[in-house]
Amino acid sequence: MALENTHYGYARIGEMLKDCHSIFFIGIGGISMSALAQISLSLGYTVGGSDRSENAQTAHLKEMGIPVFGSHNAANIADYDAVIYTVAIGADNPEYLAAKAAGKPLLSRADYLGYLMVSYRHRIGIAGMHGKSSCTAMCAQIFLSATDATVLCGAELPLLQDSTCRIGKEQEHFVFEACEYMDSFLDFNPTLAVVLNVGMDHPDYFQNLEQIRTSFLSYARRTGKGGTVLYNADDAESMLAMKEFEGRHVTFGIEKNADYCARNIKHKSGITEFDFYHEGDLLCHIKMHVFGMHNVYNALAAAAAASVCGIAPELIANALEAFVGAKRRMERKGMLNGAVVYDDYGHHPVEIRATLAGAKEMGYKRILCAYQPHTYSRTAKLFDEFVRAFDFADRVYFADIYAAREQNAFGVSSEGLADRIGSKAEYCGGFSRIAEALTRDAKEGDLVIVMGAGDIYKVYELLDLQSF
Repeated sequence: MALENTHYGYARIGEMLKDCHSIFFIGIGGISMSALAQISLSLGYTVGGSDRSENAQTAHLKEMGIPVFGSHNAANIADYDAVIYTVAIGADNPEYLAAKAAGKPLLSRADYLGYLMVSYRHRIGIAGMHGKSSCTAMCAQIFLSATDATVLCGAELPLLQDSTCRIGKEQEHFVFEACEYMDSFLDFNPTLAVVLNVGMDHPDYFQNLEQIRTSFLSYARRTGKGGTVLYNADDAESMLAMKEFEGRHVTFGIEKNADYCARNIKHKSGITEFDFYHEGDLLCHIKMHVFGMHNVYNALAAAAAASVCGIAPELIANALEAFVGAKRRMERKGMLNGAVVYDDYGHHPVEIRATLAGAKEMGYKRILCAYQPHTYSRTAKLFDEFVRAFDFADRVYFADIYAAREQNAFGVSSEGLADRIGSKAEYCGGFSRIAEALTRDAKEGDLVIVMGAGDIYKVYELLDLQSF
């Protein structure tokens, strides 16, 4: 039995919730769900939820006075008028089934978010297979320097005191991350749809690139009549996907002529600089304390989005120079045997290769990468791309594949990846062996990157890291 794939739309949801005073969130500890719970509380709803995992989000919600149940039980929802769920739950979830049986409004996370955002005049949605959280974080830095924006990001931001959301008092600007998995972003209602890139991922849902291109075009069309799409002119799949969009087209790029361009790009000692142009006119010089060409594209997209929304070039430049990144996006963690240790969320071959290529430019003696593959289906579908993704690393240490919601029906393994890569790769399996290998090999002048979207961050509990 599967979850119902309902897309009510904001008008219907408004009718469903007009007499509701309290909302329950199934899976409230998730990054997006916890943010929605906080936004709902700010709107005057009584809020509660459940999650089997305790984390920083559930702790913060409890501090705000929001009750969080540590297990899923039908009785939990009894005193709530409506229920919001994440697609990560199973269709046999007792709270989901109880809400359905009781006839309570039962809405997906994405559908509810799409409803909440329509009260904002400018809605900037950041979509793309890679870079969404980093670009959303950059947009947050820019927009909050100029506006009282509401922000919803897929990563914790130091700018927001390590929260994933910020609730503005004005309903002018809503900056949000638009996730493509399970077509969630088709429930959203941006006025400016940003498309960073289009490519193959989530093979457990998307069958091929044609389906993905269709989804991204449908996302752009969510802007409605008079809407705008901002997309990457250097990305062939984005260009192809947006070809039939009927609204206003705005492009950004480096290699090709685009409406917004980055020129005179320089990388040195972890600092990136470029000139920001619009239709041939220099708007400002941008300097950032992040590295890699992938972050040039992220910053270019964020700057272009801000410019489209009327934010002054000098504010854009000042905000990006103050940008310090997002949690688990090349986040500095400490020192190990004199080597600098970074934490990164990358889990797709394109992301891994881009991050390691950027790290190579920083001038360290060696790059040591500990990696945990994320899901069997992605590892199997993109196996050859994963083999090539680590070209810029000097040593690679593999943890076992993080299963997430899957069973290994593909016969794929981290040990197989290490074998294909060759002598520079080592299969470690568990985190204790990863920690032992890093402690054994890391030396002064090295850069260590611990990477993956699963639970590989637990390695830090086993490393004797020193502060900078």
